[in-house]
Amino acid sequence: MERKINPIIEKFVPLVKNLGKTFGDNCEVVLHDFSDLKHSIVAIENGHITGRKINDAMTELSYKKVLEGNTKEDILNYTGKSRDGRVLKSSTTFIRDDKGEAIGCFCVNFDITELVAARKVFHDLMKIDSDLVFTKDTVDSEINKVGNVLSQLVQKAIEDFGKPIVYMTKDEKVAVVKKLDEQGTFMIKGAIDYVAEVLCVSRYTIYNYLDEIR
Repeated sequence: MERKINPIIEKFVPLVKNLGKTFGDNCEVVLHDFSDLKHSIVAIENGHITGRKINDAMTELSYKKVLEGNTKEDILNYTGKSRDGRVLKSSTTFIRDDKGEAIGCFCVNFDITELVAARKVFHDLMKIDSDLVFTKDTVDSEINKVGNVLSQLVQKAIEDFGKPIVYMTKDEKVAVVKKLDEQGTFMIKGAIDYVAEVLCVSRYTIYNYLDEIR
């Protein structure tokens, strides 16, 4: 006997295949109907990622949220693991009826296992042990030499943001300066000028950041 799906949820069925095909084999897309939590999956694409199929249950995290009635907010950009240990980046959006009650959810589980492995490879390739820093004003290969401790402190603070300086916003740069200030970095001689060069701003901008922080 064919299962009857809530009409509101049924509208999302075509989207499951659409997104699954668009983002490829590493992207599992799942549609759940909460009318039967033990067999909630009514549509799925690339189910090989978690080993699930139609009429299987949702993940433990989502199942617990639904049982607790904790469905007011979507669960976005979280990570977990599949049964065979693959690393997943996931998002769950709850589907609501006209009364605002959660009746199902739309889930995306992206297998980032290979990307995580690649990140380590890239990190190793990009790791620099030298404390020599080339700035925008040293096209002629002039080297700005600073103390090794200062260099390591600044490099670590920047790496924590996981993005190149050129893509950093002002708020992120302020956060870097705040972290360095909390570590006492600016007590080191030449730190203001060095941090300014690394962050591609003026020394006066660093002073302004410090004024905002303090």
